[in-house]
This record gives sequence, structure tokens and C-alpha cells, in this order.
Amino acid sequence: MASDEAALRLHPYFGYRSTRQLTITVRALRGAATGWDHRSTFARMRALWRHYGSREVPGVPLTIEAGSGSRTARATCTTDDEGYCRFDIALEPEWPLPARTAWEAVTLHWVSGGEAQSLTGYVLAPGTNNRIAVISDIDDTIIETGAHDLWRNWRRVLAQMPAERQPVPGAAEFYARLGGDVAGASYPASRRPFFYVSSSPWNLFDYLLAFKSAHGLPHGPMLLRDWGFNRATLLPSSHGAHKTASVSSLLGFYDATRFALIGDSTQSDAIAYAGAVHRYADRIAGVLIRKAPGAAISVEERDALRTIDKAGVPLWVGSDFAVEDDFLRTLGLDATSDARAIVDTIHEADPAPETAASSAVNAEEP
Repeated sequence: MASDEAALRLHPYFGYRSTRQLTITVRALRGAATGWDHRSTFARMRALWRHYGSREVPGVPLTIEAGSGSRTARATCTTDDEGYCRFDIALEPEWPLPARTAWEAVTLHWVSGGEAQSLTGYVLAPGTNNRIAVISDIDDTIIETGAHDLWRNWRRVLAQMPAERQPVPGAAEFYARLGGDVAGASYPASRRPFFYVSSSPWNLFDYLLAFKSAHGLPHGPMLLRDWGFNRATLLPSSHGAHKTASVSSLLGFYDATRFALIGDSTQSDAIAYAGAVHRYADRIAGVLIRKAPGAAISVEERDALRTIDKAGVPLWVGSDFAVEDDFLRTLGLDATSDARAIVDTIHEADPAPETAASSAVNAEEP
């Protein structure tokens, strides 16, 4: 019998669905899952190294079974050279979405060591009781990384466990209010669904999941990247290209939903979001850009912010989320006239040239 170290295991990442389509990515790997309770620096770095140095298993046949109410769907897939299977399942006839945002369970089946195996995965189904969702960056938007200055911040990036990492000041509180009340047994779902886009590799999914759990940040599907030592992933321009594609994909997937976009000044988020505004101005409820310490806003990003503002999309730029309790109310909780006053107050509180606030977001429909 194979040891736990060599055992084949399946790793389902969070999926999501609309009324017409369900998508979820799964990966087949060798070895035990990484733990996050190490104390010594060496053990922590070794755990993270093993987490990055995943052992992928190609050619594994997988079957997925999904259901919602009386509706069911079944599909098959075989893992590729990097161990991935991406299920894109057409839902015919359409599956209604729940009244309240919820995680729906799917079951994955495969064979390992001659024995049938199964595992539960989770798919986010946005509720119909709201019409605003959130797309958020991760690095330096919700978690301080200092990735732009690795020499000074190597210990934070390479040796700290998820519970030790600190969220960006005010992010946890702001995201909790933005998401609204939560419910659910396995993974609580906030009323407003969250989607996370990041240039981080898929190998960090568990780490980021543990970080969000430790700090009470809303869970949601993470659109990460498959890293390789090539131009497609190592060039700085690839970060923005990935985010631009991910945001556009979500806006196309949920074509009746408006989105608030949240990012920072370290990886050209403003540029990616300006592209989304150019294509979907009426679908963007607001854009918020956090100025990360030591990461100045570039000329290109300033141009992107002007593009967002000129399009009439509500815009806020600031060094932290401390002022966001009031700005949150412009995302559907106040009348437009009241929201205008709130935005003016924010502008007066942070009058630096880098800070901008445009017209208020329309009230969200009940």
C-alpha cells in the first residue's frame, strides 16, 4: 500500500455557478496536505517550499456530480500535464439561483490504488436577494505582503503562517460590512458574493483560505494562476493580463450583476479595472484602490484612475479602509443624495492629490 506521502489526493478549488453554467477546477496531487501549525522558521519555510513544490498527477479520470434541488448534472474529465481538470458544465434546463447566496456541494469521484474514492467540493451560487457582487485583489489589498520589496520582507512572505499574517488595516471590518450577514454550515457565505482575483499561484490556495478563515474575511472563489518559468507568468505585464481576463470572465459569466472592484497600487489593478469600466461601465458599482505603503501610483495607473472617474463610475483611492464604513453605504444602502454627501466627506478627510472620489453609487435594488 502506498504511503501517505505518495498517496494520490484530489484538491477541489472553490467553483461558482450561474443559472446556465457551473465551473470548478480540480487538481490531482501526490503527497499529504500541508499543515499550518509549524513554529520554527526552518519548519515554516520547509512547509511553504513543499506547498510550492507540488507533485502533479496527469491522466487521472475524474467524475463530478452536482445538484441543486431536483436538478442534477454529471460530467467527466481527465487531468492534464499539470494535474488540472476544469469542469465547465452547461446547466440545461437552467438552474434557478437560491434566494440567498450559498455554497452548494458537489461530489468528485476517482480511483486510487484500485479503490473508488470520493470527495466533496464547493460551488458558490449567488443569491437573488441582491444585485451587487465584489471582485477583490488579494496581495496588499486584504493581506500585507510587501512583495514589491522582498529583500526587506522575506520573512513575512516566506516564513509566516496564515494566522500570523495580518490583514490590511481595516480590510476585515470593511469586507464584513460590505458582504453583509453570513450563513452556512461548512463555509459561511456572505449575502453579497465575493470573488478574488490574484496573480498568486494555485499552490497558495490553501494558505490564502487559512488566512481568510483566521481573520474572518469572506470566503469566495479565487481565480489564481498556474505559475511556470516562462514569459507568460514571469513578466510583470502578465499580472495585469491575468486580472483583466479574470474580471472580464466574471462580468461575462454574471451578465445581470453589478460589481464593486477593489484593488491596490502594487500590481496595476487600476489599469485592469479601467479596462473593465471601458467595456462594462454600467455594470461597475464602484472602484476602490488602496495605496500600499512603498508602492507609488504610476503614471499609467493615474491615467487609468482618470478614465474610471470620467466614465462616471464611483472611485475612491486612499491609504487604508478606515473611511470605508461611510463609503459602503453608497453601495446600495443610502439614497443617492445622502451618498453624495458621504463621498464629499471622504474627499475632505483625505485631501491628498492621490485621493479621488466621484459621484455616488445608485441605491441597490431590494
